[in-house]
Amino acid sequence: MPRSYSARFCVAPMMDWTDRRCRAFHRVLTRRARLYTEMVTADAVVFGPRERLIAFEADEHPVALQLGGADPSRLAEAARIGAGFGYDEINLNCGCPSDRVRNGRFGACLMREPDLVADCIAAMAAAVDIPVSVKCRIGVDEQQPQEALAAFAEAVKAAGAAALIVHARKAWLDGLSPKDNRSIPPLDYPLVHALKRAHPDWPIILNGGVADLASARAHLQHVDGVMIGRAAYQTPELLIGVDPELFGDEAPVADGFEAIEAFMPAIARGLERGERLHDFTRHLHGLFAGRPGARAYRRVLASEGVRAGAGLDVLHSAVALVERGWERAGGRLSFERLWAAE
Repeated sequence: MPRSYSARFCVAPMMDWTDRRCRAFHRVLTRRARLYTEMVTADAVVFGPRERLIAFEADEHPVALQLGGADPSRLAEAARIGAGFGYDEINLNCGCPSDRVRNGRFGACLMREPDLVADCIAAMAAAVDIPVSVKCRIGVDEQQPQEALAAFAEAVKAAGAAALIVHARKAWLDGLSPKDNRSIPPLDYPLVHALKRAHPDWPIILNGGVADLASARAHLQHVDGVMIGRAAYQTPELLIGVDPELFGDEAPVADGFEAIEAFMPAIARGLERGERLHDFTRHLHGLFAGRPGARAYRRVLASEGVRAGAGLDVLHSAVALVERGWERAGGRLSFERLWAAE
């Protein structure tokens, strides 16, 4: 039987964003949030360079692998492989609205095929002893969300899904781009809250449009967990508040300065392996938003961090611009320790 499932706060899986370097940085900011990989197709896990695609560091736990696919046996094999890598959860993507995903018969288009999704979940759940969850929309195109979501939830719950993560928007596969699908369809939080009332014994996680921890706390009065995506990536300092505000634990770092200081060893190890500075610093652009010097900081990372051979000195220089602005504005300096250690 799978282990018990708990995901009070999650950082959403986001294509091209939540790679292992991003997750390593987010883990510096919060020990308690559940992190998710980018979506990886089941075929890629089974037949591709799986070490490069899904390997992760031990300190990323709790971390979930999100799979894409619609073949029960292939998904079961990919789930077994993911469990063997040590993931805490396997998640099936039934919410992505991109054309590439739809043409592969997975993602949000599977909302139209709850019986097939149930077969996939049953096969995956039978293959592993860790929780298997589903991430979906409230419906697609012509579907009536109240009916579509209820039927979909019943099907995957009966098949053994440990939890359902619901992006509280419909996906318009015909007529809207993937980018527009993230913001134009209206949010229907009450529908997700009602779904939880209908399933008091089953974890329901709400996703979509949640931009701060105050909103997350409000939703936690109605659902078991909240998943934040773009806001967590674009303003990552909000993650520093997750542990104290949602779990009653001490924050791992005090601010963005300490976060970069704590992340420096991981960046240094990556550079020694031949990785590029930009592979890491592209996930740091959202730090210091609204602070004096933040724009200059981003400009240095964007222009200097992408150059071949760029090293930690580029990051030092970028942060120094914020430090000077922060000091002039009366803030304390915390990055001096890193400079002194060089």
